[in-house]
Amino acid sequence: MSDTALPEFSLKGSTALVTGAGRGIGRTLALGLAEAGADIVAMSRSAEELNSVADDIRDRGREAATVVCDVTKTDAMRTAIGDLPKLDILINNAGTNIPEPFLDVREENLDTLLTLNVRAAFLVAQAAARRMLEDSDRKSRGGAIVHISSQLGHVSLIDRSVYSMTKHAIEGMNKAMATELATTGIRVNSVAPTWVETPMTGPALAEPAFRDFILSCIPMGNLAQMRDITGAVVFLSSPAAAMITGTSLLVDGGWTAR
Repeated sequence: MSDTALPEFSLKGSTALVTGAGRGIGRTLALGLAEAGADIVAMSRSAEELNSVADDIRDRGREAATVVCDVTKTDAMRTAIGDLPKLDILINNAGTNIPEPFLDVREENLDTLLTLNVRAAFLVAQAAARRMLEDSDRKSRGGAIVHISSQLGHVSLIDRSVYSMTKHAIEGMNKAMATELATTGIRVNSVAPTWVETPMTGPALAEPAFRDFILSCIPMGNLAQMRDITGAVVFLSSPAAAMITGTSLLVDGGWTAR
């Protein structure tokens, strides 16, 4: 192959684990990775949602396995990931947000976000990396971990101090993991989207004044679409990104460039 040949974007032959795969961005990412050729392990707390995702994956001609698991339950999560027969890609997507003014943040909500968005994300990534490294040919085959972060891992926004803190933590973890795993064949990156209409963001975006404010902050003038996030994740998971690790790919329409 010549130096100018187009690199491989296909994920054929790979198995990808997607957490929070039952709905929203996680569901779309699972389907997009399947369309790119990967077999999918979909993980979330809802069996009904996972079964629906799995049916759609199989309709795309790929294999689908479902794992009903709350990623904050560490022992169950570690067992589920450790028992996977094959794992090449992790999409570390499970997360939540509870918007509150900084001065009014309730301790229980602080704990909820830290537990899911940071602690569980760290331990899921650790478990996935350990499982990948059980394969003796990992360095030659390669592997990829993609954290679903946020533009709020780079900037801030009113009433979202805790969420922003957790996503800044993800960005720090992303760099640290990337450098530690660099010699193993496992690449680690994050995708940091701007606002996308999902079940989590829908209530806030339903308020016309807030929606207009968000749109005014995005130089391109529109919200991100699910496919925008999927394209970034598939790219970073693929051999086309073979020399990319420790990077945060901002999918934010120019928000953080201002």
